[in-house]
Amino acid sequence: MSFIKLQKIFKLILIVLVIYAIYTFITSQEKLAQYNQEINTYQEQIASLKEQQEELQATKDNINSQEYIENMARENLDMYKPNERVYVDTSR
Repeated sequence: MSFIKLQKIFKLILIVLVIYAIYTFITSQEKLAQYNQEINTYQEQIASLKEQQEELQATKDNINSQEYIENMARENLDMYKPNERVYVDTSR
């Protein structure tokens, strides 16, 4: 083979490699953006679950308190203290 043919083949191979590198870079950037979006979604879920965990821990800490028991009796069982005035909203 002549030197000119080798140069053309080398240039062709080099062009193919550059195109492949650019394609690989672009697809990896797209995947990276997708993974970053998933990370943000998971971080939001973690924050939400931590808030829920804190609320449940607060409920657990207060579950045996007299005030919590009275509130649960009022809200869920419609129980009230003797001589306590109860107002009923009839507009609902």
